[in-house]
Amino acid sequence: MDMAVSGKRVLVTGGTKGIGRATVLAFAREGARVVACHSTADEAAESLARELKAAGDGHRVVRADVTRREDVDRLVDTCREELGQLDVLVNNVGVDGNVPFPKLTDDEWHRVLEHNVTATYLVTSAALPAVADGGSIVNIGSSVALRGRSNGVHYTASKAALLGFTRALCKEVGARGIRVNVISPGLTETEPGAGLPPQAVERIVSMTALGRICQPEDVVAAVLFLAGDNSRYITGATLHVDGGV
Repeated sequence: MDMAVSGKRVLVTGGTKGIGRATVLAFAREGARVVACHSTADEAAESLARELKAAGDGHRVVRADVTRREDVDRLVDTCREELGQLDVLVNNVGVDGNVPFPKLTDDEWHRVLEHNVTATYLVTSAALPAVADGGSIVNIGSSVALRGRSNGVHYTASKAALLGFTRALCKEVGARGIRVNVISPGLTETEPGAGLPPQAVERIVSMTALGRICQPEDVVAAVLFLAGDNSRYITGATLHVDGGV
């Protein structure tokens, strides 16, 4: 199936690892031009830049802390310089948090909310004037937004906020033909064979209807669909990519 994203101009935040990296490379393979941002100078960012260079011209990897307005403004200026306008914005930046509620500190609350909610607000508000009419904004949420998670009240709250953000914003930008949707993945094994103990994988798999853990490519397929013209009448929607948890 043609994902209908060839030639589109794309910004992906948190684009050097996991779901973000897979998304960036998929857009490039499909013929889009991509700016990816990251907050830390490391091998992941350098290797992504090399892979994008090998994929062709018109791509850029930019360092920016998207919880800071000045960094976000600089990032959007770079997008204008490199791409002119944007057709697609993917708000992928996010952090996890695993703390029992009685031990949740103010600093930890703000850390998660700033990365998972405020960053989406900052990037979207700065980028919106550069988004072409008929464009697409895709926010990456989580399936816990509707079902909750023990030891993750702040994380669950942050992802639930994205649902309201998406549903409200779509009503404000719909007159320009801009669509706003959110993808809610289940727990995703962004580094196969690493990070998740076998017992955790077994427990997660047992909760899914499809009997396996989510992979980045599962989420990427949904991102490309919502970014492309095949979803031109879908907005304000939450697309669950959780294997039927």
